[in-house]
Amino acid sequence: MVLERLQQLAYHVTGTSAPPHPFDPLSTVEIDAAVAIVRKEHGSLNFNAVTLYEPRKTEMMAWLADPEHAPRPVRCADVVAIAPGGNLYDGVVNLEKNEIVQWKHAPNMQPLITMEDLQEVEHVVRKDPKVIEQCGIIGIPPEDMYKVYCDPWTIGYDERFGTGVRLQQALMYYRPHVDDSQYNYPLDFCPIFNAETKKIIHIDVPSVRRPLSKAAPNNYHRESIEQTSGYRTDIKSLHITQPEGVSFEMKGRTIEWQKWSIHIGFNYREGLVFNNITFSDKGNIRPIFYRLSMAEMVVPYGNPEHPHQRKHAFDLGEYGGGYMTNSLSLGCDCKGAIHYMDAAFVNRAGASTIIKNAICIHEEDAGILFKHTDFRDGSTIVTRGRKLIISQIFTAANYEYCVYWIFHQDGTVQLEIKLTGILNTYAMNPNEDTKGWGTEVYPGVNAHNHQHLFCLRIDPNIDGPNNTIFQSDAIRGPGDVGSAENKYGNAFFAKKTKFTTPHEAMSDYDGSTSRTWDMANTNKLNPYSKKPVSYKLVSRDVPSLLPKEGGLVWKRAGFARHAVHVTKYSDDQIHPAGRHVPQTSGEPSEGIPAWIEAAGPDSSIDNTDVVLWHTFGLTHFPAPEDYPIMPAEPMTVLLRPRHFFDRNPVLDVPPSFSRTPSQVAAGGNACACPKNDGSSVLV
Repeated sequence: MVLERLQQLAYHVTGTSAPPHPFDPLSTVEIDAAVAIVRKEHGSLNFNAVTLYEPRKTEMMAWLADPEHAPRPVRCADVVAIAPGGNLYDGVVNLEKNEIVQWKHAPNMQPLITMEDLQEVEHVVRKDPKVIEQCGIIGIPPEDMYKVYCDPWTIGYDERFGTGVRLQQALMYYRPHVDDSQYNYPLDFCPIFNAETKKIIHIDVPSVRRPLSKAAPNNYHRESIEQTSGYRTDIKSLHITQPEGVSFEMKGRTIEWQKWSIHIGFNYREGLVFNNITFSDKGNIRPIFYRLSMAEMVVPYGNPEHPHQRKHAFDLGEYGGGYMTNSLSLGCDCKGAIHYMDAAFVNRAGASTIIKNAICIHEEDAGILFKHTDFRDGSTIVTRGRKLIISQIFTAANYEYCVYWIFHQDGTVQLEIKLTGILNTYAMNPNEDTKGWGTEVYPGVNAHNHQHLFCLRIDPNIDGPNNTIFQSDAIRGPGDVGSAENKYGNAFFAKKTKFTTPHEAMSDYDGSTSRTWDMANTNKLNPYSKKPVSYKLVSRDVPSLLPKEGGLVWKRAGFARHAVHVTKYSDDQIHPAGRHVPQTSGEPSEGIPAWIEAAGPDSSIDNTDVVLWHTFGLTHFPAPEDYPIMPAEPMTVLLRPRHFFDRNPVLDVPPSFSRTPSQVAAGGNACACPKNDGSSVLV
């Protein structure tokens, strides 16, 4: 029995026979078991994904409330498989009963492109006669085909080929030397690869040809920098140590730190997933979020010329943020006292695989938490904060995305994303006009304008599942200057707009009103402010989706049309662009637009179990400073408690320095901090 095997594995690892937590990702044993069950019934298949089929929320909430007595949610696997002929199937496997409980054909749908899918394209293009011919036209002889590389992307959508065949487009490059960056030498044509037949079926060739650039390599590796500018020599060592160890405790995959309790999950698509996030308020365990994840993203490029309209990557839905995650290393990706977690996946053949150190957990100094100095007598208190960082880094072909989930001592949750890696580049002739769609960042290298738009999925549980979303705008008070109600014209207030339907909740960012959004429990009021307990979404990196309404990207990326959408909770509504994203046409739009239409745009989302979807990001107009490799550019989103606590929740963090007026008057000059508390002492 699968359950017995799981218990045996748990005993081997932990010394106990406790089954996995219902939120835990599938282990390698569970993945192998799910594959065996599917194979037994359906024969030879290629596996695209085997991941946790998340427990139904009603069952899970009951178990979390009373794990000793409530039924434990059944352990199931979510399976995506490809049968001979390219037929796609979605399945659910009950791992405790050893049976398939759901198996559905998904016609005219294509699953995401895996790393295995991407890696085989390069070998095919190097041997294809028509690709060799095109290389010769722009200056690459047949004997140099081993120097030709490609970044395979899903084709996105191309009306010429439709959705019935799984296709990739190969963005072509050349490397004079194996250590050179291929992005210095983009090629001007684009082969189309059929993943089923393993053949090139078409090549898109521009009307104006762009021969191979003759510019010298522009590299970023160590030897190249040492031979050119050399490295800086005035950087002294910086050591981060925690001689007493870390302040967090791991209980399985649940981390407890500074009153926080968070279950850490991970899947092939979203990467990091957090569940059952609670905070201990004076010993009262208060739920805040049921689930948090970065659920989708889209990267539309701004060059309208064919075939660049196909360059709008859904990096999570088309490739998988978990599948693309890096194996992190101490001193490079993370510094300090690190706790790592691995990630388990399935490969095409159905074998379980492991990415070591997929998740990095560590603490950092967070600067001043609060401070005050009385100008009258010099009495002072200053307290330094600390933050817990749970991170992953994934590589999407040329781009790196560094994802940091940061938990603060005051109850704030912060998502910070740093973008680095290499610009996507395209060939250009000397003195060619980029027409404003891109920038020449190096001779012969055109970097196109693009956006990075991320979709954050927030399942609030603010003191319970029945929540209401409000829009908050800083608004000038009514009344003209000189009027009785606003004589001096200085009145302003926070205007709250309650969202009662999904249609009302489609809202955009407005910097002129410092717009934020509140996730509130209107059934519980703060004892002092008399306002609902809430968490506030603070996000200011919120560009509008620039591709026009009705266009291809607008139709496919419906989640990005507004900064905020709100839907009533549904167990199966996890992926805002739809379950299977590659080669969707956007007709009809999948994901959030379809869910809202199905529920009815005027259905109620007031005081009920809701999900808030937030799209944020940046618009990138490339410059030479971004090349040949980009300095990391950060963006951040905050989820902050508002009217949630009845006073500053970090007053109990030991101060770094504290001297009261009476101590000053008495001539005392020593810090009044407790000793040996881990804080620095200033005298």
